[in-house]
Amino acid sequence: MEQEPHAAPALGDRTIVLVGLMGVGKTTVGRRLAHLLHLPFVDADHAIEEAAGCSVSEIFARFGEPAFRDGERKVIARLLDGPRHVLATGGGAYMDLRTRAAIKARGISVWLRADLDLLMDRVGRKGHRPLLQTGDPRATMERLIAERYPVYAEADIVVDSRDGPHDRVVRAIIHALEEYGALPRERLP
Repeated sequence: MEQEPHAAPALGDRTIVLVGLMGVGKTTVGRRLAHLLHLPFVDADHAIEEAAGCSVSEIFARFGEPAFRDGERKVIARLLDGPRHVLATGGGAYMDLRTRAAIKARGISVWLRADLDLLMDRVGRKGHRPLLQTGDPRATMERLIAERYPVYAEADIVVDSRDGPHDRVVRAIIHALEEYGALPRERLP
């Protein structure tokens, strides 16, 4: 039986912004969350690719990570200025102080947190992650966890992403948004 979608009146004009490391499920979870909330879904990496006319990997290869981060900051700021939606950001986007400030001012940040083994299992299925094109992807991911998790912890809401159906994570986000006061309290099936 299909769930009745939840309206999002208490969000006002604030965008729900999913942050977290690559492989945590921001895009998959974000699409499902947007559907239940009757909001558009935007993947920041896809918006960056559209703006640049090439893939994230190509941007990294041609121009380097600093140029990518600069474009990412501009695209996310533009998206946050638009109508409310669910936004999945790239893993490094929230590390930028100006991007974090923009998200804090115009969004509700949700950190999807996962442990190293789950992340490695998920990113191992896809070989397109520019930051993992190293001799030891696991060591790179461990470094990213050490660097980024303290910053991700500044998010408004923290939800653990676990192995299993993404719908569980979506329900956990909706419950957390209710607890945060961004959605009216409703019973989920």
